[in-house]
Amino acid sequence: MTKPQMKLGLFVRPCGHHIAGWRHPDAQADAGVNFPHFVDMARTAERGLFDMLFSADSHTVWTAAESAIERVHYVAWMEPYTLLSALSGFTKNIGLVCTASTTFEQPYSVARRFATLDLVSGGRAGWNVVTSGNETEALNFGDQPHAPKIERYRRAREFTEVVRALWDSWDDDAFLRDKTTGVFSDRSKMHVLDHHGEFYHVKGPLNVPRSPQGQPVIVQAGASEEGRQIAAETAEVVFTAHDSIGSARAFYADVKGRMTACGRPRENLKILPGLSVVVAPTKEEADAKFRALQDLLHPDLGVALLSRRVGFDLTKYPLDEPLPPLPENVVVSSRSEMITSWSQNAKPTLREIYTRFASSRGHFSIVGAPAQAADIMEEWFTTGACDGFNILPPFYPVGLNDFVDLLVPELQRRGLFRSAYEGRTLRENLGLPKPVSRYA
Repeated sequence: MTKPQMKLGLFVRPCGHHIAGWRHPDAQADAGVNFPHFVDMARTAERGLFDMLFSADSHTVWTAAESAIERVHYVAWMEPYTLLSALSGFTKNIGLVCTASTTFEQPYSVARRFATLDLVSGGRAGWNVVTSGNETEALNFGDQPHAPKIERYRRAREFTEVVRALWDSWDDDAFLRDKTTGVFSDRSKMHVLDHHGEFYHVKGPLNVPRSPQGQPVIVQAGASEEGRQIAAETAEVVFTAHDSIGSARAFYADVKGRMTACGRPRENLKILPGLSVVVAPTKEEADAKFRALQDLLHPDLGVALLSRRVGFDLTKYPLDEPLPPLPENVVVSSRSEMITSWSQNAKPTLREIYTRFASSRGHFSIVGAPAQAADIMEEWFTTGACDGFNILPPFYPVGLNDFVDLLVPELQRRGLFRSAYEGRTLRENLGLPKPVSRYA
């Protein structure tokens, strides 16, 4: 029996995931407008046999306190669908996953775009389904208030079902293209959806042929009660944030258990927590790398980042005193609860908390030599905490190069990671089944 192997995504972010990483002397500071930089990033990840590039997105500038806004390096970035479409021509095997919002977009256009990306890339597309929790995004789409969370999740369920149904508009062999008879397609193998629901009315069919992998892969990142349930019902990859193995195990068991209740095989969903890794040949060198990054963090930016995540303005509070009592954060509750929990058994100062959070934005972090990092990853993978990881290099290109050149060989030596791609499509490499058409 083949030994299970972990799956790896690369969380694409222009300059890296450490909030001050762009300031590092070896960082690509102009990454947000430098397409060749993204080509190098994608090719390095493919050389490292990563399963996918994962590009998150939102429809608003990242907001921060006035004292910090000029220090934020990702207030503007390339639109990810266009970026990944371009990168498909520079890669052969790695998956291409990006965000489209169920709150601000329409099912037909999303279905059409991602089906096209799947055709262009030869079956490597994935859709990251988000409900857009940032209230400021709504201000760019009219004067209506941001919909409540429960409504956004109801809309997301229907939206996702419509998109998946549209992806089944054509059978695999619907297009005959017979020049002798003049018959281009078989009408009996075209399916009209004619959907009428609470939020959407969509006639169909989709004017894009069926995907090379049946359907693009569905990715989701919600950690709330509603997010876990919709993941169990529809997702095939879940990106999540945990700062401890215990939290990750509890999430993993919960979502996989919900899948069973939904009648879905547990192996049809890959759970990939975010992981920030600073790796070097020795632990001492890795510690020095990490300290150099932390030293670049400006207090204004650290507090602004923390304020945004907890949904409360902390910019007027003393840096060297404990975190004040916080109101409930109804927008980003899971991350806010994580930050608050850090003060339960101790009284860390505001400076200590933002410093901890800024390095990986609430994801688990490893700083060490390759064997040390691999030990921790192996424990998570083999004890029910994950199916792999979504990697968050602290800055580019060095952080990604270090992971591929130092850590991937160690994981391969242990039999925990592939030595070659298993297939050509994202589904084949993730070990996910090709969906059977609902009309079959």
